[in-house]
Amino acid sequence: MADREELRTSFGAAASTYEAGRPDYPVAAVEWMLAPARLGDHALRVADVGAGTGKLTRVVRDLGAQVVAIDPDAAMLRTLRENVVGVPTYRGTAEAVPLPDAGMDAVVFGQAWHWVKIEAACAEAGRVLRPGGVLALVWNIRDDREDWVARLTAVMHGSHAEEMLAGDGPAVAPPFAGLEAATWAWSRPMTRDDLFALARSRSYVLRAEPAERARIERDLASLCDDIGAVAGAVVPLPYVTHAFRSIRP
Repeated sequence: MADREELRTSFGAAASTYEAGRPDYPVAAVEWMLAPARLGDHALRVADVGAGTGKLTRVVRDLGAQVVAIDPDAAMLRTLRENVVGVPTYRGTAEAVPLPDAGMDAVVFGQAWHWVKIEAACAEAGRVLRPGGVLALVWNIRDDREDWVARLTAVMHGSHAEEMLAGDGPAVAPPFAGLEAATWAWSRPMTRDDLFALARSRSYVLRAEPAERARIERDLASLCDDIGAVAGAVVPLPYVTHAFRSIRP
């Protein structure tokens, strides 16, 4: 089995596919995550850790924050710089954040917390956050209550995040104590090409043997035909965004 570091750096080989296939985050969810960190009118200082291609970075920046992006994968950061121009980027991990002590109002993780070592990541987030700062976690999860979406998940396999959120949810460790949670339901318009990009951006698919990748492509093509995702047609893919936040004492 691949180790944690190999898994969380497996996306860089398909960074452009990840950017095309993965959804953005609802603005309302990101606003909710950051709300407790706001003090007066100053721009929030936010570290996006596990930033990937900048899906969450972009929303945080557009809300007026001063954001820095951190990721262990240089290829992902190159794509981020192309898509979110002007944001400082750093190589680093949740367990080794290349930032000084107590300088951040918020540390955010988009689609990333399920890859971290929780005790070490919480210690690092606590170190770089000021007292009263926010640790915020968010995932976009397809809504498998719709039959064709459950079939899509079966084709490309579920993720560690989906398993975690279907169970007890994310955990934190000192200096954080518990998480406040909220959800948002929404849909993303998807073409056939979008659905293939989504599948090809998954860690399971990226690491699959050629025969298994070919099976996934065949089954996905059949699914697209069945749901009418053909010839440029658009189908709504339902998502539930799960957001969590915790205040640093």
